[in-house]
Amino acid sequence: MILYHGSNVIVSEPKLIPQNRFLDFGFGFYTTTNKMQAIGFADKVYKRRKEGSRIVNIYELDEAKTFPACSVLNFDSANEAWLDFVSDNRAGSYNGESFDIIFGPVANDDVYTTFNLYTAGVLSKEQTLEALKIKKLYNQIVFTSEKALSYLKFIGTVPEEEF
Repeated sequence: MILYHGSNVIVSEPKLIPQNRFLDFGFGFYTTTNKMQAIGFADKVYKRRKEGSRIVNIYELDEAKTFPACSVLNFDSANEAWLDFVSDNRAGSYNGESFDIIFGPVANDDVYTTFNLYTAGVLSKEQTLEALKIKKLYNQIVFTSEKALSYLKFIGTVPEEEF
């Protein structure tokens, strides 16, 4: 599996760095299989940090070796379990089981408004899940342990002309 990580620097050796905000799947190193999503994220990071350049790092992951060796949580869709998990993580209140790798839909900018309406209590869980069905949801694969990160192999960066 080929994975991408958008940044403003080359990340040849991914590390778990404490974050200053609560994200969809909690603390970890975030990647995606979608190159365009990673390019968009690299652009955001570069604009926010105002240093470096837009960099999309490319990694290879051997699923056959990695998944049996790690604890994996996989959300196939934006279902009720995913919504509860993301809501708890974004609120900083998740205290359930830990996993080495978490895979599932990303609540990206297109989904953000719907998600905020849900967390504010404007939309019910059912209304939120129904609204998410019509959104194009990309994926994210989050590595939450050093063990999981050890399976990622850095293979380069996306050339600037592909942005």
